Amino acid sequence: MTPPDIPQPSFRHRLEDRATGAIIGFMRLLPYRWRVPAMGWFSRVVLGPLAMNARTRENLKFVFPDLPRAEVNRICRDVADNFGRSVIEIHSGAEFARFAATLPIGGPGLAALDEAHASGRPVILVSAHFGNYDAWRAGLTARGFRVGGLYKPMKNPAANARYVKTIENVAKPLFPRGNEGMADMIRFVRSGGMLGLLGDHKIATGEVLDFLGKPALTATSAAKMALKYNALMVPLFATRNPDGLSFTIEVEEPIPHSDAITMTQELNDRTAARVRGNMGQWFWLHRRWKDVPG
Repeated sequence: MTPPDIPQPSFRHRLEDRATGAIIGFMRLLPYRWRVPAMGWFSRVVLGPLAMNARTRENLKFVFPDLPRAEVNRICRDVADNFGRSVIEIHSGAEFARFAATLPIGGPGLAALDEAHASGRPVILVSAHFGNYDAWRAGLTARGFRVGGLYKPMKNPAANARYVKTIENVAKPLFPRGNEGMADMIRFVRSGGMLGLLGDHKIATGEVLDFLGKPALTATSAAKMALKYNALMVPLFATRNPDGLSFTIEVEEPIPHSDAITMTQELNDRTAARVRGNMGQWFWLHRRWKDVPG
């Protein structure tokens, strides 16, 4: 894989990365089953009020303006807790991968993945910032599937270098979004690989489609790849269980081939159903509905 051309980190980037690295390093001193809830508590009690809750409230007010204040407060706590747990899980690398490998994988689309793997047919796996999106990547890899990941490089080059190193310990290959990883990614897909990506980011060049009842700029690239390379397009999600450590990994039925807009809207609808079912497990931290034309 060709490494992305990442600029040198500034002093501020290094300072921010060292502060984050210190927190993660301290948490990693704890046994895995202790560090995950500990990081969840720290994120819920400290990081949430400082840096996350305002954005979560803003998005919730936009999408669900009649939601009771007590419910908004609960979702804010749950979002921050899940975010913190996800961060330390991902930065636990191989430990997290070994744990995720023990989790059962189910759902009505699992048989389609087995068939595609046996026949060498490409698959586009599409998920969201929900639960922990690396749990299914590690679980499918442990099942013997060739699962690659498309990721968006962080704006902080120092943090990005640490992030890529840790997620490579969960499963690889990885492909950076953009021109740097495009050729390698296409070769991987055409060879019959399973490419995992997240479809719930705002994309400035995307199509305006419905998401949770509001217009949102949405990338149609997953559907376009599925059509171009005759690949299955399969939504899947890892929902955090009440114990806070394990996940229910569910593979949904493949989205039927039609056209990129129709397929992507169905993907949005399926993701929205997951969010409505577990409001605190989606990352309400992105500007998902920003800059929609008109």
